[in-house]
Amino acid sequence: MKKFIALFAFLLVSGWSTAHAVDWNWKGDIRYRYESKLDESKDEDNSRDRHRLRVRLGVFPWITEELSAGIQLSSGSDDPVSRNQTLGDGFAPKDIRLNQAFIDYHPMFLDGEANFIFGKREVKQTLIRVNDLVWDSDLTLEGMTLHYGKDGKKQRQGLNAVAGYYFIDEIKTGAPFDEEDPYFWAAQLAYTGQAGDLGFMLGAGYYDYVNIEGMAEGVLGDWADSFYGNSHNGVYHFDYDILEIFGDVGGKFGGGLPWKAYGQYVMNVADDVDEDDKGYLVGFKLGKAKKVGQWEVDANYTHLEKDAVLGAYTDSDRFGGGTDGQGFEVGAKYHLVQNMTLGLKYLGHEKGIDSEEDVHILQADMVVKF
Repeated sequence: MKKFIALFAFLLVSGWSTAHAVDWNWKGDIRYRYESKLDESKDEDNSRDRHRLRVRLGVFPWITEELSAGIQLSSGSDDPVSRNQTLGDGFAPKDIRLNQAFIDYHPMFLDGEANFIFGKREVKQTLIRVNDLVWDSDLTLEGMTLHYGKDGKKQRQGLNAVAGYYFIDEIKTGAPFDEEDPYFWAAQLAYTGQAGDLGFMLGAGYYDYVNIEGMAEGVLGDWADSFYGNSHNGVYHFDYDILEIFGDVGGKFGGGLPWKAYGQYVMNVADDVDEDDKGYLVGFKLGKAKKVGQWEVDANYTHLEKDAVLGAYTDSDRFGGGTDGQGFEVGAKYHLVQNMTLGLKYLGHEKGIDSEEDVHILQADMVVKF
């Protein structure tokens, strides 16, 4: 922790002395959340109310026209799909960890259209992500990425492409390179365009996991303590080669009210997986809480079978996290004062497709960005 503070202090001092050369772009946010959860699949006390914090602070310098970078600290534990810290434990201090650290090289001989990214970066800036069917929003991938067209969270008009190689864990056996190390490849292609008053994006992705089948849950790291809904008998039954089709379409109603419809479809196309291998998410968003006084509502329905995706990295809230569930969520957000929004979300899902065991979650959020 002292090293992180010293690093941030150095960056801040450097920013003052070289402000003519570097645009430092400090960003941060704090979220206070009240959450009430009722899990009918548990025999014991299955209701839990808790108060939680998420804190993120980072600097994302634009160094030259060809070079940028990012460093971000956040609250959280070793869980890769949550940055929340639950309040309590006798006022003990909460953990702060390195959440992002990356280099982004975009050479001008390619007119800045291609980005070569190395390090640890949040998934919605690394991959084209419509919603959380495959990737939880808190996940930060580690490895190497090539972007064409895509610029951070935005897709430029026309063709966008992503290719990446991401390390999951290193299995230490004394060899300089272990062929059993888990990793995955990613490739995405999408087109963003305009049809009259409507904007749209349509694309597909392929995510090829290597060295997961036949391994225990710890193959994903020391933090992994279950199989998160995936088929297993103490080891993963199947390989995970995920094909995703995604898209959205949106515009504005006559009064200028923005809207967007979106969807995702996934299928595990690995050998020997012939059932429980599909999932989809469809949703609709109305409004946009970008400025004071503005609001938005968002609703979606999810169906996610046991082996459609690797359960450890999908949304950590929906049906208690992982795969094998279905149901809906609906949320609303209001921009109350400058830089602060209030949000309310309800998630109602079956934990186990066609089961009679439901998970009900209510989340009330206050978020301040700076």
